Amino acid sequence: MNPERSVASVPETDPRQLRWVAAASAVGTTVEWYDYFIYSTAAALIFGSQFFSTLSPASGTLAAFATLGVGFLARPLGGVLWGHWGDRIGRKRMLIASLLLMGLATVGVGLLPTYGQIGVWAPILLLLLRLLQGLSAGGEWGGAALMAVEHAPMGKRGRYGAAAQIGVPGGLILAQLMFFLLSNTVSGPQFTAWGWRVPFLVSIVLVGVGLFVRLKVEESPVFRTLRDEQAQSQVPVVDVFRERGRELFLASVSFIANTAIGYVFLAYLLSYGTTVLKLGRNLLLAVVIAGSVVWLVTIVGSAILSDRTGRKPVYLFGSVLLVVWAVPFFLLFDTKQPIWLLVAVIVLCTGLGATFGPQPALFAGMFEARYRYSGASISYAVGAVVGGGFAPLIATALQTSTGTSLSVSLYMIVVGLISLAAVLAIREPQATP
Repeated sequence: MNPERSVASVPETDPRQLRWVAAASAVGTTVEWYDYFIYSTAAALIFGSQFFSTLSPASGTLAAFATLGVGFLARPLGGVLWGHWGDRIGRKRMLIASLLLMGLATVGVGLLPTYGQIGVWAPILLLLLRLLQGLSAGGEWGGAALMAVEHAPMGKRGRYGAAAQIGVPGGLILAQLMFFLLSNTVSGPQFTAWGWRVPFLVSIVLVGVGLFVRLKVEESPVFRTLRDEQAQSQVPVVDVFRERGRELFLASVSFIANTAIGYVFLAYLLSYGTTVLKLGRNLLLAVVIAGSVVWLVTIVGSAILSDRTGRKPVYLFGSVLLVVWAVPFFLLFDTKQPIWLLVAVIVLCTGLGATFGPQPALFAGMFEARYRYSGASISYAVGAVVGGGFAPLIATALQTSTGTSLSVSLYMIVVGLISLAAVLAIREPQATP
């Protein structure tokens, strides 16, 4: 059975509602990833001194990155929980729940006392809030991607699915702009004392915007048809493992490289540039923002291209580029010259965008609608925890122990080849209704 034709007649979405759906996917995931990325940036710049002040600066940074990684361990659980209920009671409800959970956890970090104020409880509570962020992120992407893809008209699933993906660089751009603004408006001591909290507290405003948009969208027409026909799976997680185990494995492994290399770019690069290369924070933030813009544009372009050529060829191009660019990336970055920093991240982010763009439509097409939320969410969450969960920590440890960034390049090549093998083994989904 073709998993993309598992529901009999699915009503088409009104064009005006379709625009709201695309906005809901884009705005919601942007808010989610803004919250996630301000944590990543703060882990690189400030958490070591605030929550692990008894450790050396290098050890404090490692400990901060460890909390970033531990949050990924909650993602598979989030994928299972959100996937189960998303397939049982609907995509929309779970999207609202994930947004609220992420927002509350992020504001909590902004209000959290430091180690100097409450001692060991500070890192413990930080870890707990990070786990809640991971739980939310485990189910957010699957719901946002499916809402966009399942509302989309025939031949445009890639294009509309990209709405969920642009939240990744979109959230990153917002996060970096916020830190860039703070770096240029408050002094160093002020940033350390309270300035770093501002991006976390501002999150509550963004969550309100995201909720407003998401409450205006209708439930996925695919799920409405399932519900009307009473065709929902009773145990979608069990069913997807039993019937689509191969697809779960391949989808999960295909996502390892772009999430691992993505987190080397968005979380490790700031720490490496400031502590090892001694580059200015403003320069690095500007480079990361420029790369993120390229990432966003490439996501949209590759998603549109995938509607014409198929998902797999575009995904393959991005996967190959991530492998071959791993060594040139750090060779150029280590020159410390702004022009070469830009070239390094522009090409890398082109590879990331080419793998992110067709991903929602590709993953949706690999699973039947009755357990599609579970299949997409679990695949995404497992790939994220295996690939991105400890990528900044691994990169930091490799560079520290070897003294060369080429060891990080080798790590990128290894994960890139693993994912490339999985992409080659994926069967191209058939045309979707």
